[in-house]
Amino acid sequence: MASADYTLHGAIAVITLEHAPVNALSLELRSGIAAGLERAAAAPEVRAIVITGGGTTTFCGGADVSEFGTPKMSAAPDLRSLCVLIERSPKPVIAALNGTALGGGLELAMACHYRIALASASLGLPEVKLGLLPGAGGTQRLPRLIAVDRALSMIVSGNPVPARDLAPSALLDLVVEEGVLGAALEFAARFAPEQDSPAKDALLARDTLKKARDRSVSLPNAEAFFDFARAAIAPLARNYPAPKKCIDAVEAAVLKPFDEGLALERELFVELLMSEESRALRHVFFATRTAAKVPGISADTPVRKVRSVAIIGAGTMGGGIAMAFANAGLEVTVLDATQGALDKGLGVVRRNYESTLKKGRLSQAEFERRVGAIRGSVAYEDIGSADLVIEAVFEDLEVKRTVFERLDAVMKPRAILASNTSTLDLNRIAAFTRRPEDVVGLHFFSPANVTRLLEIVRGARTAPDVLATSLALAKQIKKIGVVSGVCDGFIGNRMLNGFFQQMQLLLDVGALPQQIDRALENFGFMMGPFRVSDLAGNDIGWAIRKRHYLEHPERVYSRVPDRLCELGRFGQKTQAGWYDYKPGDRAAIPSDLVTNMILEESARLGLTRRAVSDEEIVERALYALINEGARVLEEGIALRASDIDIVYIAGYGFPDFRGGPMFYADTVGLPNILRSMRRFAQGYRGDTWTPAPLLTKLAAENRGFARWERPS
Repeated sequence: MASADYTLHGAIAVITLEHAPVNALSLELRSGIAAGLERAAAAPEVRAIVITGGGTTTFCGGADVSEFGTPKMSAAPDLRSLCVLIERSPKPVIAALNGTALGGGLELAMACHYRIALASASLGLPEVKLGLLPGAGGTQRLPRLIAVDRALSMIVSGNPVPARDLAPSALLDLVVEEGVLGAALEFAARFAPEQDSPAKDALLARDTLKKARDRSVSLPNAEAFFDFARAAIAPLARNYPAPKKCIDAVEAAVLKPFDEGLALERELFVELLMSEESRALRHVFFATRTAAKVPGISADTPVRKVRSVAIIGAGTMGGGIAMAFANAGLEVTVLDATQGALDKGLGVVRRNYESTLKKGRLSQAEFERRVGAIRGSVAYEDIGSADLVIEAVFEDLEVKRTVFERLDAVMKPRAILASNTSTLDLNRIAAFTRRPEDVVGLHFFSPANVTRLLEIVRGARTAPDVLATSLALAKQIKKIGVVSGVCDGFIGNRMLNGFFQQMQLLLDVGALPQQIDRALENFGFMMGPFRVSDLAGNDIGWAIRKRHYLEHPERVYSRVPDRLCELGRFGQKTQAGWYDYKPGDRAAIPSDLVTNMILEESARLGLTRRAVSDEEIVERALYALINEGARVLEEGIALRASDIDIVYIAGYGFPDFRGGPMFYADTVGLPNILRSMRRFAQGYRGDTWTPAPLLTKLAAENRGFARWERPS
């Protein structure tokens, strides 16, 4: 329930925004604010108005994004008209920024005549991160209140700035360390003297009130400035129209009268709101929040206290996981079988922190804290008191059996035993212990201290409090936790099998690694599949295929990847994989040896190589992902289609402006995807294109994944 509470403090009316958790400006809250303003304007005893946020950390988190594209968004009073109502108030309106003021929250504050802020409050206009620009005057008022270059930076980046850093500007009339409401009331008191006087009437005169719209903007060489800004963002904004339009709007603030700039801002906002990119980014925004909603887990589900963490394995993955927890303030012990392996791994961790320190992204004190939070050991007995232990050893079931049997023997009761396995059966791993209820999968993605995804695998006997603790830990270490059921590869790697299968089969018929990578990177992937393989290590996929040859002999694979590994070309770590690499350089160089190997394999198969278009590459790659995603969804491995989208965006480099594979499927249309798959089924290894039952069903009904719900 949203409300704008109205109270009187002598001659000052205080309107308090109440809409937990972030005071989002829903229609109900906007209506309450407007009613409070009108009530104050009509009350002779009221001399000034203060608007502040309910709660302790947030003034206003901005517009209610769930209303975007619905009638509520434009219903009166919309945010633009509310800002005008504030600005035109005949009585002074003071914003008391008691905490975060983002997006529409900052726009509302800028429409006020005066602003008092808590020094620690974060102020920003993050709309660009949803593929939009500020739509209630933000692009016009902010450049009138702070330097144009800083305003442009805040709008184009979407990054918030602490109020204390904006203090010497017209944006903030006063910055205080504490007691912001009291400071605002004291400030407002100057407009409400106890005795009537000519001075009072002068203060209350409407034309004396400070309005952002009335301020002039001066920017010498404006044309050159904005040309430079457009050139600077071009490489990063190639697939994102919003940053370019943000520049257009701010340029209008400099070159045009306020009302003309406001009209252009509105035009650009509506255009972006209807764009595919913004729809996709808004989907990702909601999907990220929805992923934390897990059936059977609620705010009342108890969580276990985790103060110390142990990591088994000091390799690249183990070291990255250790850094993720140390960064969040937890004590970490890394265990490895030998002192040499341990020293090597901890040395890599230290060098990673040193690199961050040299780049100025870490203070000396924080560097020392993080390095000091990680210690090493070669004895299992040293980790027995840890609250959480994560194994990050070689992806082999017998190796993991040895580790978990040892952990079962030494770990204290109620310690959480987690596996970082990326493909293996978590239920079998849990069965190696006498406490399967304490076992969970925590699948990190490399580099584990950077990549945002944490795939949380719920075993058949994983206790609810273990799952709830895992979700809470994901948030604590700044990861996006997505819950998966148990299957070979879980959500992400299971779908990736079909993706890689199709890309490798394309090598047999006519494509080369560099063409496939280029096509998918042009689509928006951070890296193409063959560059990813070289980065991760081709031997990892080889080990998985060897297991699949035994467990799933019916599966079809190109033999080229195996031939590559038989030559010892495991990727960047051997300076040779699908590409060649120079020592100390990660630049991928197309390999004549690999090209010849691919051509030889086509000849061995008796295939006449053909031209493969980039469009075909993209369709085969994405439709393979989507088809397996439909199976993952129908089987209940993923809770919802949007969870699959988050897995791929946060963990696999899928372009966020496409919304994830399942969202993208809905934009293409499932009947169109099914038609293409049937066409592919007529070609080479067409037996790999059996449609998932759910995909066939939804296509026949002309429905999408977003609206599908699992039958209860």
